[in-house]
Amino acid sequence: MKSESVIKKTGTGSNDFSKSLKNIFGKYSMYIFLAVIIVLFQILTDGILLRPINITNVILQNSYVFILTIGMLMLVLLGDIDLSVGSVMAFTGAISAMLIINYDLNPVISVIICLLIGVAIGAWQGFWVAYVNVPAFIATLAGLLTFRGLTIVILDGKTIASYPDIFQSIGSGFIPDLFNGSLHIVTLLIGAAITVGYVFISLKDRDKNQKLGAEIEAKSYFISKLIVFSLAITWITYVLANYEGIPNVLIIVVAFALLAKYITSRTTVGRHLYAIGGNEKAASLSGINTKKVKFLTFAFMGFMAAVAGLIFSARLNAASASAGDGFELDAIAACYIGGASTSGGIGTVIGALVGAMVMALLNNGMSLMGVGVDWQQAIKGLVLLFAVAIDIYNKKKKEN
Repeated sequence: MKSESVIKKTGTGSNDFSKSLKNIFGKYSMYIFLAVIIVLFQILTDGILLRPINITNVILQNSYVFILTIGMLMLVLLGDIDLSVGSVMAFTGAISAMLIINYDLNPVISVIICLLIGVAIGAWQGFWVAYVNVPAFIATLAGLLTFRGLTIVILDGKTIASYPDIFQSIGSGFIPDLFNGSLHIVTLLIGAAITVGYVFISLKDRDKNQKLGAEIEAKSYFISKLIVFSLAITWITYVLANYEGIPNVLIIVVAFALLAKYITSRTTVGRHLYAIGGNEKAASLSGINTKKVKFLTFAFMGFMAAVAGLIFSARLNAASASAGDGFELDAIAACYIGGASTSGGIGTVIGALVGAMVMALLNNGMSLMGVGVDWQQAIKGLVLLFAVAIDIYNKKKKEN
């Protein structure tokens, strides 16, 4: 009898451990996948991937996709998408070139005008989706064609260059260092401050949840997570400090990411986004103004597309009709790869950005290996397909 009891207990412990591993993998599968990609390409590229100059280039070259992904995640939570963001990027970039280069208007005033135009475009598309009930796919597909065409009209099929240095610094500048040395000390100090802030906020949230009686992670697991993420932040800032420091665009991306995370996790609007994506009819019956939320979310997406367009133009030091071509697909793919549900109601800002980083490292790693653009597109397509398939599988498993 004793031996049977021991066997039963051992079996139960084994099952609990197995369930724990499955839960951890399910929750942090994208982080694990990202780590695997980093290790794989670091080996295959003979250590080039994680060199400071390459990491900096990855951030600079993909910053506009990160910006678009943040805005797109909001729409994906609603169960919608925006196919026009690449065209809106090109359109606002063309407007900025006309104002700054052709008309010699003050760059600050020009940026404000372009951002307002982006909001107006998003609101225009949001009106058709929210109040006329045109499917988002159709409304934004129309926007894709319309604003790509208007961009060609404005630029007359030409490329306009060059922007003043102050505008270029948005897309290719770095925060200045106050010290002279081989390392960018200001970057290291910022990294230390971010690490301390992350630990402090995590401890505060855990304590708050514990007092409210909410479910919390095991202490050993929580401490392990703190250590891993703190080391990751420290390592990234150390790598950046070995080159030019933190790029200006990274500050912009982080600022918008924190804003979006705050909105989605700590505000009424954020709860409404998840509620509408989960069940729009139920959300409407519960008193949520679903039309207003959709309208404002599309307006926000237009704003983010304008920001991305300005950053892209500043980095290239030119505005062209082909700018942003296909970027909408990268942003949508990043959201789904990062764990967002195709039907809405599920997803996080951090997860979407991890998905965007996966896409960025796939592009960069394959380019360093000399893989052609054709194969890069095919591989990214398969990654997206498997990500959505895993989402559908997990959904069915929960229902059963």
